[in-house]
Amino acid sequence: MQKKGEKMSITPEAVNQAISTVVDDNLQTDYVSARSVKNIQIDGNDVSLTIEMGYPAKSLHEFIRNRVTAALRKIDGIGKIHVDVDTKIVTHEVQRGVKPLPDIKNIIAVSSGKGGVGKSTTTANLALALAAEGARVGILDADIYGPSQPSLMGISEKPTSSDGKNMDPIIQYGLQLMSIGFMMDSVQPLAWRAPMITQAVMQLLQQTKWQDLDYLLIDMPPGTGDIQLTLSQKAPLTGAIVVTTPQDVAVLDARKGLMMFQKMNVDVLGIVENMSSYVCSHCGQIEHIFGKDGGKLMSEAYGVDSLGEIPLNIAVREQTDNGKPVVVAEPDGLMAGIFRDIACRLAAKVALKPKDTSGLFPPIVKAE
Repeated sequence: MQKKGEKMSITPEAVNQAISTVVDDNLQTDYVSARSVKNIQIDGNDVSLTIEMGYPAKSLHEFIRNRVTAALRKIDGIGKIHVDVDTKIVTHEVQRGVKPLPDIKNIIAVSSGKGGVGKSTTTANLALALAAEGARVGILDADIYGPSQPSLMGISEKPTSSDGKNMDPIIQYGLQLMSIGFMMDSVQPLAWRAPMITQAVMQLLQQTKWQDLDYLLIDMPPGTGDIQLTLSQKAPLTGAIVVTTPQDVAVLDARKGLMMFQKMNVDVLGIVENMSSYVCSHCGQIEHIFGKDGGKLMSEAYGVDSLGEIPLNIAVREQTDNGKPVVVAEPDGLMAGIFRDIACRLAAKVALKPKDTSGLFPPIVKAE
């Protein structure tokens, strides 16, 4: 029995109970349920622990530390509190019958039902936002109809091979980049038949010397053709996101892309609505030029998360035309913040998926 005036001893159960009240906005669950609480150390009434995030969120570390510390202070008699916040990104499950690639933990396809919705610009800025939050990120530009990633990233050189067998990715703004555009003339159309194109895309994926990537974003061609089907069947996809504008015709085509991934057993991680609105720089009036809430209504209809909305902003166009996407050109600006928020939600969706366990069991060999 506790004596009068004696301080209660702190227990791991009390620590976990306190932290269970702190809900992560991106995970939409508390850190105990997410199994993020690690290495609880109790010395008398002093407590230290680590919150291990399953997704990159460097800009949120101080915010998370402060929230967890505030929750722990509610424990009666607690002494000093030390909370570390760390990130550990692991490989997650892909579609059945396909194994993850050795140097890429998670592959995310970025798709659109039609062209002109800003898919490539969104891909570039989301990749840069993930990198800014502390992840190792690459982009595979598989859009044969308009391989624009080299231009968006301000890259003019061609990739080389250091071993004579595989291609080395181009490094730009901290990203690793490979594009089918490197195999094409900059002004001539790609007059290849579908089998040649799909083979080339798979070679780019498998024969590029990716360097320990946490995430590889694949900039897919628009539509639901041969490349999309091949990648959905043969590439180890952790999931896919669909980019659309609010316009009815864009949403209609985006639905086809979403349904294709679902039929191929690829997890649709969410929908991004681009060009959602325009804010007049003179009067501040908000105009929904391409309609309103198309992506949101689509997400509700198909039970898929809405990852966020990206407004029309002239800085996004100007900076990408200059080969320096807005996330690196204006890292503290409004648009960079929007892309970082969407990137964190996307990575959190990946973190909630089951971990890949294919490497834990030896292959079964049939006895002769």
